[in-house]
Amino acid sequence: MRPMRIAALIEYDGSPFNGWQLQNNGRSIQGCVEAALSKVADEPIRVTVAGRTDAGVHAAGQVIHFDTQVQRTSHAWVRGAVSNLPTEVALLWAGEVDAEFHARFSATGRHYDYVILNRAIRPTYLARRVTHEYRQLDVARMQQAAQYLVGTHDFNAFRSVECQAKTSVREVRALTVERHGDYVRLHAYANAFLHHMVRNIAGVLLAIGAGEREPDWAQAVLASRDRTQGGVTAPPDGLYLTAVEYPETFGIPRLSRGLGLW
Repeated sequence: MRPMRIAALIEYDGSPFNGWQLQNNGRSIQGCVEAALSKVADEPIRVTVAGRTDAGVHAAGQVIHFDTQVQRTSHAWVRGAVSNLPTEVALLWAGEVDAEFHARFSATGRHYDYVILNRAIRPTYLARRVTHEYRQLDVARMQQAAQYLVGTHDFNAFRSVECQAKTSVREVRALTVERHGDYVRLHAYANAFLHHMVRNIAGVLLAIGAGEREPDWAQAVLASRDRTQGGVTAPPDGLYLTAVEYPETFGIPRLSRGLGLW
């Protein structure tokens, strides 16, 4: 019998994990998800993910797929997986998709939010879920700088030295910075992202917002194509993968395009 391809949407708090990818030593989100689904299927399940998030990075709309010959309803996949997952991880939806669907390669766009608590006092219950910046940030300067990065560019200066992508050209479709009281939200939307790209963009914008640099520094960093010109990589704590977009023909629901906090 030909195996079925199942897609699923996942939400998780990445703070207690060593990232998405399976680890020889350490706890991974992938390991927890595969173990839970394997119990539901009563057979080994291996999953493919839309984007491998780093240690400490969260997700409100991660997407996976896996192949199986086991017949289960969508409800059974979701409820069975959730009952076997740690409290920091949950399946939000699961359903059969066309065999051509691929969680990573079928994606046409990805959305990330980077959330900054901008006040003098560090976070308490939101520790590891937001990035803290004690200096008052000028959001108008950050938004001005962000516009230099919108469009199709070579983002080599904004990727990590460990990035294995064959090309550093990406299309940033939107990059916005908004203040909501003590919180500053950076929203990034692109066809795809490089390793550490959002965190490196956030690092540049934080320096500009704090008055260390002028807004046109973002343009200079981009033009340099040199990672050493980009300053520090912002912490992972406030970073969320909020949504992955696919052609409508695949029927993947868009449950989230944001964190619903504002």
